[in-house]
Order: sequence, then structure tokens, then C-alpha cells
Amino acid sequence: MDNAVHNTIEGTAAAEYGWVDAQPEGSHRYLDPVVIDALDEATRKRKSGGRPARVFDAGCGNGALLRTLQNRGYGVSGCEQSRAGVEIARRSLGSAVRVEAMSVYEDLAAAFGGDWDAVVSTEVIEHLYAPRLFVARAQALLGVGGALVLSTPYHGYLKNVVLALSGTLDRHFTALWDGGHIKFWSYATLTALLREAGFSDFRFRGAGRVPGLWKSMVVTAIRTA
Repeated sequence: MDNAVHNTIEGTAAAEYGWVDAQPEGSHRYLDPVVIDALDEATRKRKSGGRPARVFDAGCGNGALLRTLQNRGYGVSGCEQSRAGVEIARRSLGSAVRVEAMSVYEDLAAAFGGDWDAVVSTEVIEHLYAPRLFVARAQALLGVGGALVLSTPYHGYLKNVVLALSGTLDRHFTALWDGGHIKFWSYATLTALLREAGFSDFRFRGAGRVPGLWKSMVVTAIRTA
């Protein structure tokens, strides 16, 4: 991607989310158990010699998920566009964990190296104008057989009908939120994006509420090439 296009994409992104402390958001209550289950399953085969699995968090916010994964024995690093989030994450996690003020569009592999066991990104891809570039950056971080674990708001037929009938579409689509959701993914469109980038072995999990009306979906994909 040339610099002009990159600068255009960067210029449309909201630079700050509004982080004020290191406390988990409400979404962590229903997302973290599902994401951790996906990571545990995806990294089990890649652990060798007793070393901890290495997980990179792309768009790590205030570092809340990084802290949870660190406490579970993972080796972790991450990036976050919000400088306020980065400073909070660094204070919370300490000097042993590297967190950089970088966009998920940047060359993360050049900064952090490759051959990570997993890349996790929670509730980020729905905010991105260039999801293909993000997926390429995530893929470059992974070794072959490494896992990309993504969460994003769930959109299935039943939930879309309920949103329409209940008159809550305006609130759901967050049109008045600067930096809000601009892509609305289904399992089919998300897996098509990842398959196009060389991922396979997809695994879907729902998170929050009840089946069919999930708040979010968590999709695991394995880098095969």
C-alpha cells in the first residue's frame, strides 16, 4: 500500500477511545472466557519444551486482556493506537510486557518479529476501513500453524430480524459514535476474508446472551501458508 493510501486510512481513524484506567470493560465478562478457551485450544499443539505460548494482542486497548493472559502464563505483547491506552497498559503490565503505540495497519512483524503462536484481536475489525490490510499484518506475525482469534459483534439472520422488529437498529449501528462500527460482519463474510488471506480450519464460538442472539462471535483461523 502506498503512503498516500495509508495516510488516508490513518487520517479517518479516531485516535483516542477514552481510556481512563486499567479496569476491564463490561464486554470482557462475556468475551474473555470465550477468547481464552479459543486461545488455549489453538496454542496447545504449538507449546514445546515447556515454553509459554506467545500471544500478540492487536488493538489491546488498556491492556486488560493482556493482563489476564499474562496471569494465565502466556508470553504477551501488544499494540494500541490510543496513546492513553498504551500508557495505562504499560503502567498496569510493567516493563516485562512490551506495548507499542502502533496502528494495526502498520508493519507489526517488523516491530515485534514473527512466529507468534497466536494473534488475538477483540472488537477491532468492525472499526477498520481496510480489514484486508489488518489481516495481512496479523498473518505476518504468525508462524505457519499459528492462530488468529478475532471477536466482532455477531450478525446472523435471527438477530438481524430481532433488531429490525425491536426498533433498535439505530442504537446498534452506532452512526453517531466517532470512530464507531463501520463494518458489520457475519460468519460467512469474516471467514471469506480470512480464507482469502490463506487461513483455514475455522472455528466459530458465540459470546454473550443466548445462541442465535449472541452479542459477539469469536472466530479462530489457522495460518496454513
